[in-house]
Amino acid sequence: MLDICGIDEAGRGSLAGPLVVAGVQLKSNIDNITDSKKITPKKREYLYDMIISSSDYHIVFIDNKYIDKNGLTKSTQTAIYDIMKKVDSNNYIFDGNTTLGISNLSSVIKGDLKVKPIGAASILAKVSRDRYMCSIDSSYLNFSFCMHKGYGTKIHLKEILDFGYCDIHRQSFNIKSFKEV
Repeated sequence: MLDICGIDEAGRGSLAGPLVVAGVQLKSNIDNITDSKKITPKKREYLYDMIISSSDYHIVFIDNKYIDKNGLTKSTQTAIYDIMKKVDSNNYIFDGNTTLGISNLSSVIKGDLKVKPIGAASILAKVSRDRYMCSIDSSYLNFSFCMHKGYGTKIHLKEILDFGYCDIHRQSFNIKSFKEV
């Protein structure tokens, strides 16, 4: 566990806002770390602070403009390379089924459930992204970013239909769900 840098992301499938990728190398054991989607927001916040104080970590934000220009794969690769520069490890493990062509990266399907440092990275990425989306909410009065975090919920799709895209939307994404709104 202590020699592993777990890497995970939040916001990959979002229609607005950044992709956030975190890398975590735990310095000590922390109980109750798992996939960030499996725990409550309150518990994520608590674990976030514990992880920050008990690890070497790096969190990378890739904005929507970079994603639109370069795509999700290149955006994720860029973030992972940045993490590898900042968190020294001999064992980088990414959550999922791909290494994105990065030679010194391995992957584990459902790694955020199986490998504590990946679960920790999942928590840092999700909390960081959620905090960011809530922090910009008051700047975008036509959008409920603190509620849906930029994901393709029915409410968000209706907001896009009613008000169009704003400057943090990923304009390169093809939205197929408008007919359900």
